[in-house]
Amino acid sequence: MKSVQVITGTGVPLKRSDVDTDQIIPAVWLKQVERTGFEKGLFSAWRDEQGFVLNDERYAGANILVAGPAFGVGSSREHAVWAIQQYGFDAVIAPSFSDIFRNNCTKNGLVPVILPEAIVEAIWVAIEADAATSIVVDMEQLKVEVPAAGIDEQFPMDAATQHRFLNGLDDIGITMTHVDEITSFESSRPAWLG
Repeated sequence: MKSVQVITGTGVPLKRSDVDTDQIIPAVWLKQVERTGFEKGLFSAWRDEQGFVLNDERYAGANILVAGPAFGVGSSREHAVWAIQQYGFDAVIAPSFSDIFRNNCTKNGLVPVILPEAIVEAIWVAIEADAATSIVVDMEQLKVEVPAAGIDEQFPMDAATQHRFLNGLDDIGITMTHVDEITSFESSRPAWLG
């Protein structure tokens, strides 16, 4: 997992609520054996709609998805996080996430940012008016800035999760920060334990 201090970029206004993981990446995509290529399945049913926001060329290259409340509800599938990341998004801003989806984000390096619904709507207005509107997600200060819209808003994140992002630590990386203690324990075990 790569470390994340500051994400600066542009956003895509996904003005939908209660987006479930099957809408993010339909079950048919879960048959793949490799962990690549999921970006093609991201919102695949919706991408058939001509007016769907990911089909709008103004938002090409955006790296922050700005979604409605209850994002990532439904079944637990890391594939949803992988699809979002592989499409090019580094963060998802929403008023709320399902706990399972949020947890999958933090373990895979996709930053889940919770902001009040009114702030999310103000970001939508700003990026719909100008797709080049700059959005900054600061992991050190735990805040989102959208200077063009006058937004400078703190977001909640527990210290352990923030530490994980700032230092680029997945679960194995966190375990490896205790390698000296593990080695000491293993060397002091009685031989008969194996």
